[in-house]
Amino acid sequence: MTRSAGILLPVSSLPSPYGVGVFGKEARAFLDKAAAMKFHKWQVLPFTMVDSHNSPYASVSAFAGNYLFIDPRGLAEEGLLTEQEVKEAEYHGSPYTADYAFAKESRLSLLRLAFSRLTGKKAQEVKNFAKSQPWLPPFALFMAIQKEQDGKPWWEWPEELAKYELALEHRRDYEAETVFWEFVQYEFFRQWAGIKAYAEEKEIEVIGDMPIYVSRDSSDVWANRELFLLDPDTYEPEKVAGVPPDYFSEDGQLWGNPLYDWEKMAKDGFAWWMSRLKAAMDFYHIVRIDHFRALASFWAVPVTAKTAKEGSWMKGPGMAFFEAVKKAFPEPPKIIAEDLGVFGEDVVELLERSGLPGMRVVQFGFEPGADSSHLPHNYPHNCVAYVGTHDNNTLLGWLWEASPEERAFALRYCGFSGDDWSQGGYNSPSCRAIIEAVWRSAADTAIISIQDMCGFGSDTRMNVPGSDANHWRFRIGKNNLEELDADYFAEINALFSRG
Repeated sequence: MTRSAGILLPVSSLPSPYGVGVFGKEARAFLDKAAAMKFHKWQVLPFTMVDSHNSPYASVSAFAGNYLFIDPRGLAEEGLLTEQEVKEAEYHGSPYTADYAFAKESRLSLLRLAFSRLTGKKAQEVKNFAKSQPWLPPFALFMAIQKEQDGKPWWEWPEELAKYELALEHRRDYEAETVFWEFVQYEFFRQWAGIKAYAEEKEIEVIGDMPIYVSRDSSDVWANRELFLLDPDTYEPEKVAGVPPDYFSEDGQLWGNPLYDWEKMAKDGFAWWMSRLKAAMDFYHIVRIDHFRALASFWAVPVTAKTAKEGSWMKGPGMAFFEAVKKAFPEPPKIIAEDLGVFGEDVVELLERSGLPGMRVVQFGFEPGADSSHLPHNYPHNCVAYVGTHDNNTLLGWLWEASPEERAFALRYCGFSGDDWSQGGYNSPSCRAIIEAVWRSAADTAIISIQDMCGFGSDTRMNVPGSDANHWRFRIGKNNLEELDADYFAEINALFSRG
C-alpha cells in the first residue's frame, strides 16, 4: 500500500436522523471532510447484522448486510416511501448514542412498507440480484423460517427444517418472507454501491473488517453444517472459539463460535472462504481479517468450560489457505492481517510468508524499559499503524488511566514537555504529540479513530473486549465533524507525506 492515512469511523457512528448511521448524505459529507483533510482511507466495522449485544462480530450471516444502514430517504427517492413516512421515522433521542432497539423496529417497519409497494420492474431487479448472490437464497430462507419459529436457534427447529437440505423442500411455504429479505439485501447493496462510488471519486479507499468466525445460529452454519466441527446428529460442538488470557482479559475471551473443519474445507480449496473473501472484496477496497492468528493456530475451548483458560491450541490451515487465495484471485486482494494479541512463531511465520501487512497500536507500546514492536520507531513499512482500534480506550482515556510510569514514558517518547497532558478536545496537545509520533513512523498506513481526532475521553469508547456491557453505541455528532481542526490534519498528512 502507498503511504497514506485513514479515519476509523463505523457506519453506525455516523450522524443521521434515524437512531444509527445510514448510507445517506451524512456519509457523503464525512467523505467530503475526510478528503479535505487529505485522508485516503476510511475504515469501518463489519457490515454484518448485529447480535443481541449489538456487536457485528457474531452475525446471522457472514455475507448479508446490516439493514439498519439502509437510508429511508433512499427508499423515498425510489418512490417506495412518502416523505411523510420518512419524516415520521426520525429519531428524537440523543444524537451521540446509537439506539438499536428503536432503529431495528423503525427500519424493519419501513422496509416492509416499501416492500409492499414493489413494482414489477423493481421486483424483477430484486429477483435477478438474488440469483447473482449464491449466499442470499439460503440466508433469506433462514430468516423466514426463524421468524416463523419465533426466533429459536436453528438446531431447535423441527428436523425437516433444521436440516437445510430438507428445508429446501418447504421453500414455497416461506416464499413471501424470503423475497422480502432478498429485497432488503438488494437495497443494502444498492445504497452502499452509491457510497462506495462516492468514496472512489474522493480518492478514498474503504477498509472493511471480516470477523474470523461466524455465529452458530447463522445461515452459514445451518446451510453448511459439514464445514464446522459439530456433532452430525445433535449439531452440538465439542469445542468452541475463544482466546487465552491476554492484554484485554485475564480469563481470556470465551466467544463460543463454532470452529471450522479446516481439513474438510481444504478438500475443495476452501471454496466457502473464497466466496466469502470475494464478497468482502466486492464491498470494500481493502479487507482486514480479524483474529488472523487463527489461520495459523486457533484456541479451542471445551463447550462445558466456564472460562477460556481451559482451552488448547489446534492447527489452522496456514499457507494452504493463502495458496488457495492466489488461485482464486487473479488480482491479489488487498488484505490486512489483524495480528494483535497472542503471539507465536507460527503466526509470525505465516504473516511473513503471506507478505500481508500486520498491525501496530501505539497504546500497546509504552511499557517503560521495553523496546516494544508497538513503538513507532520499530514500525516496518509493511504495516498499518493505529492510534487506537475499536477495542482500545480513546487516546485521552488511555492517558488518564495509564500508570504514571507508562504515561511519563509515552509523553517523553513523543516529545511532549508541557504540564497540561490531561487537556482533551480538538486541540489536545498531548494527544497531538502521540498522533504525530505515529504519523512520522515508517508504516505505510496510519489510522486514527474519529474520537481521537476530537480528543474525546473514555466515555466515547466503542468496545471493551470480553465484556457484554452496553457497547457499540458511540455516535459522532454533526457538530463534532464541523468542529474538527481540518487544517491541522491536512497539515500533518502533507508534512509526513501521507496526503
